[in-house]
Amino acid sequence: MDGDTGPVTEHTGVRIAHVEPSPTRQVLQRVAAAAFVLLLTVLIVYLDRDGYRDNNGDGIDLLDAFYYTTVTLSTTGYGDIAPASDSARLINTLVITPLRIIFLIILIGTTLEALTTRTREEFRIRRWRSRVRQHVIVCGYGTKGRSAIRSLQANGTPLEQIVIVDPDPRAIDEANSVGLTGIVGDAGRTEVLRRASVERARSVIVAANRDDASVLITLTVRQLNPSVPITTSVREEENAALLRQSGADTVITTSATSGRLLGLSTDSPRVVATVEDLVTGGQGLDLHQRRVTAGEVGLSPRQLRDIVLSVTRGGRTLLFDDPLIGTLQAEDVLVVVRAHPGPQPAGTQAATA
Repeated sequence: MDGDTGPVTEHTGVRIAHVEPSPTRQVLQRVAAAAFVLLLTVLIVYLDRDGYRDNNGDGIDLLDAFYYTTVTLSTTGYGDIAPASDSARLINTLVITPLRIIFLIILIGTTLEALTTRTREEFRIRRWRSRVRQHVIVCGYGTKGRSAIRSLQANGTPLEQIVIVDPDPRAIDEANSVGLTGIVGDAGRTEVLRRASVERARSVIVAANRDDASVLITLTVRQLNPSVPITTSVREEENAALLRQSGADTVITTSATSGRLLGLSTDSPRVVATVEDLVTGGQGLDLHQRRVTAGEVGLSPRQLRDIVLSVTRGGRTLLFDDPLIGTLQAEDVLVVVRAHPGPQPAGTQAATA
């Protein structure tokens, strides 16, 4: 279940991250808009003052224009009780009418705000849907999903290019609070992924809490977008092959990887610290995938400033010490290690000292 009520549309469950103005600011904006309309109406009435007649027969001046405007816009009317002196009309203009406007704002403000909020939200969703493309869809906003998003940010992916899909509305509210767009719904359902514009996505990350859910999401994504790269996590190593058969390009076994790191930490704690540094973007050492530049063609991997870990050529990945690499070619894709620019956090420096 998606947790949605009412008819399902392409906008159902879509929540765009935005900042709502404070109630005080909303009221001030309404008062400013009302003041603008009032002054504009006064100008129109005054410019056409020869077309108006006063019961006193002495013509229409600026004060009369203000008086006529205020009683008209406030739907008060005139006839049975009408101020005749300038002081009475001035009081009506400066005191009574503002009180009427405040009363109207308090009386119908909530209804109008509900209607305008729904309209603005529909407008934001339509604008987002028309612009979203080459984005990353993260299915699941748990511990793994949040960590994946931090890594994406560290590698330069803006929040506007990340879309969260999660069945828990509270998780989507949390994602919205940090500036992410979210879709409330099960990522294993076709209509939910279509709301996330999976057909135009750059990549999909499956961070579900259960392996069976990961398989279903991967199959659904692959059906809707046969070419999008899919990275998925799996708890049990025996299910990794099933996920690859389902269409996942990269499968990360979380339990096995954690277990290997735990085993290494006993005899090689520095190795674990370095691995943590490598997979934590934005500090210390960073892993990067990039193409060979024109100036690097013909060089040996050892001659590069970056430390080369692997070279992918013609769909085959060669390790850094493989003699088949020879010299770098124009279409090679490298996985390299480079130092992150800027000072390292104190904890990292202490860990690697």
